[in-house]
Amino acid sequence: MELIQSFTVDHTRIVPGIFTSRVDYLGEYLVTTYDVRLKKPNREPVVDVAAMHSLEHIIATYLRNDPDWKDEVIYWGPMGCLTGFYIILKGGRPSKDIYELILKAFKSVDDVQEVPGTTPENCGNYLMHNLGMAKWYANEFAAYLEANAGNSAIFEYPKTERLVTDDGQHFFDS
Repeated sequence: MELIQSFTVDHTRIVPGIFTSRVDYLGEYLVTTYDVRLKKPNREPVVDVAAMHSLEHIIATYLRNDPDWKDEVIYWGPMGCLTGFYIILKGGRPSKDIYELILKAFKSVDDVQEVPGTTPENCGNYLMHNLGMAKWYANEFAAYLEANAGNSAIFEYPKTERLVTDDGQHFFDS
């Protein structure tokens, strides 16, 4: 079975940042999935699950209300590994082109007084939220993005090198 594209990223070398994960055609639309990585996988603690849930609600609400971007947003959601989020947008922009959007979205968390959509009718786990920690993680990531805006490593995935045998088996380069 062929590895999916996100499993070809060297998770031992990735840093927090905004990366193009994949580009696809869905019907007539070109769509791009971006990896918005807040934490270094397997090297630092993941985002607290309640804070991650709150960030999902807050930033999804922000993105779907941003007048310049709301019609481009298809999806915003957390990674299962709790090191970041995926955003899917219409079009095929390079990851650098959504830097300002992502920065503004994370900075907007600081202004939120209440996590949107946190009633039993609106959310499947409405009690699992932590606004204070969500603000802490959002501020940490926004400061990191600003400090590293000129660093190409926050926009380019480190790829794994693989040896491929004649029968299609993949081996990591040691």
